[in-house]
Amino acid sequence: MDVVAACRAFVAVSGHGSFTSGAAAAGIPQPVASRRIAALEQHFGGRLFDRSSRAVRLTSFGQDMLPSARRLVDLADAMADDAERARSRPLRAAVPEICPPHRLAALVVAARRQRIHLEVRPAGPRERARLCQTLEVGAGIVAVPEEAASWRVPLGLAAHTPFPAATVFLETLRSGRARAQARRRILIQPEDDVPHLRDPLTRAGQSAGLAPAQVTVAPSLVDAAATALDSPDLLLCSRRQAEEFGLHWCPLAGPRLVRGYAVTAGVRDDLEQLGTLLRAEIARCLGAPDDHPGSAEDPPPGDPSAREQT
Repeated sequence: MDVVAACRAFVAVSGHGSFTSGAAAAGIPQPVASRRIAALEQHFGGRLFDRSSRAVRLTSFGQDMLPSARRLVDLADAMADDAERARSRPLRAAVPEICPPHRLAALVVAARRQRIHLEVRPAGPRERARLCQTLEVGAGIVAVPEEAASWRVPLGLAAHTPFPAATVFLETLRSGRARAQARRRILIQPEDDVPHLRDPLTRAGQSAGLAPAQVTVAPSLVDAAATALDSPDLLLCSRRQAEEFGLHWCPLAGPRLVRGYAVTAGVRDDLEQLGTLLRAEIARCLGAPDDHPGSAEDPPPGDPSAREQT
């Protein structure tokens, strides 16, 4: 027996003094109200109404039970309201600012279909980490090393002219070669200005004989892309970013540079929602595959930078 539904019928009939009017107020047919009240009487072992006259009157047992029935119905209604508020609680998530707006919009739509009220806050890697630490957001897609990542996106170099070879060797950018090449810099966009990407590239550049200024962090992605479009400089980016800017993309012969992303959240449910329910949509936002935690832009066969994903 549904005790709450039976108590709701009991309260409605007692309030209207009629099974017909009470059932209508409760939104159920009169026979259903009668059956539920009869089941409640059987369950508690006493008659709730005196049916010996034309009017429906509470028995002394019914008068004693009515306050508890009202409290139960009120509590059930309050729980339903609490559940609705909980379902509509916004999940504020910090996301990479490099995510295309149309992809983020699709992510929000997918979240709504899962009854998740998602609010995205684009930010750079340091700001995302800060927002998560200060609990200004409930969750964040943070930058992590490749081995700790749920999503991986390989990086390469992009230029406004085609590359002469299938891969780029940093040694070919050394000062002292052709004058045009001597001016070429590798521009690191803010999204990749993290130790596990910036430091290996800087060390590899030094080992290859590049001048310190040839590996530099740009103030913004737009500035870096504009420079790559209007100069010999190279933009460190994903293949998808290069295509969006109309640049030619080429993988590095070394070091292997891969953006890694993982979800962090203060509540386990939020972690589950982003990491599982919305995994495919997040992958599309990042430019990563939605079927496994590998790369979105695997190097072509025979590429020296390719390696088996485990």
